[in-house]
Amino acid sequence: MNQRAEALLEVHRLRKTAVRMQVLDIFLQANVALAQSDIERHFEQIDRITLYRTLKTFEDKGLIHKAIDGSDKPKYALCHSGCDAHTHHDHHAHFHCADCGQTYCLDEVEAPPIKAPGGFQVVATHLVVTGKCEFCVE
Repeated sequence: MNQRAEALLEVHRLRKTAVRMQVLDIFLQANVALAQSDIERHFEQIDRITLYRTLKTFEDKGLIHKAIDGSDKPKYALCHSGCDAHTHHDHHAHFHCADCGQTYCLDEVEAPPIKAPGGFQVVATHLVVTGKCEFCVE
């Protein structure tokens, strides 16, 4: 198995199960955000509840973050180092290709801080850029 996946699970104090190792390895090889259905295609057979719980655990522990892209499927991408169970530092934009549907993290484009009106509390900010990725541009 992937030594980097093993190390990440150790840093985030997660048991090294076969499913967790495989799912994390899929994220490590991907350069795009992944939906649960994208991950399922890498398995001959996997229980959907187990995969859902794995993704939820990874998100809760700061291994992955939701990559909101305006589509109907939640997608996830690897977090940067420094994210943990208490704080995510992945406040960047996501690029969603209108042609192929892939979603990419734009790490260098930080979501601006939003000052909410009185009585409101901002929990999360999602910045989505839509267009054509480098593979779909003609």
